[in-house]
Amino acid sequence: MEKTVYNGQFIKVTESIISGHKWEKVFLPPSLAVFPIEGDYIYLIEESRPHETKPSRVKFVTGHIENNEDILECANRELQEEIGFKASKLELIHHHQASGTLNSNFFMVSARELTPSKIPNPDGEETIIAIKKLHLDDVYNMIFKHEITWGLSCLGFLKLYHQKKGTS
Repeated sequence: MEKTVYNGQFIKVTESIISGHKWEKVFLPPSLAVFPIEGDYIYLIEESRPHETKPSRVKFVTGHIENNEDILECANRELQEEIGFKASKLELIHHHQASGTLNSNFFMVSARELTPSKIPNPDGEETIIAIKKLHLDDVYNMIFKHEITWGLSCLGFLKLYHQKKGTS
């Protein structure tokens, strides 16, 4: 029998006893990373993270998918909240589903044909320290220098990068 031992705003933890062994599971909400591309450039954000070891980080546009929200609609909402753009061309480039100890659904979306369109950030406008427009090659190098460390987001960027370079 599985019992919930923690159920927070973003994380649920359960445990089960199977054949005398305790198994713990973590459940994360459906999430996505959005890669807003203009030519050979991509937008990233520097975000305030006072509860983490480093109080800020450079990262891709990311967010949680709300109940019954379409993935591409969510991608545009997150773009509007975090960098103030909306994309007229969105494409799902990868879906990663994990089950076992860590359970999640993570979607990766490319966004092109960007136009200004800002909506309020529910996390507060002060959480976005800066919006950075960086060359794809610079972002690629930042990943390998551990300056950007979000694993699944980095996987999506690398897939997009290699598609753009014609090496996938």
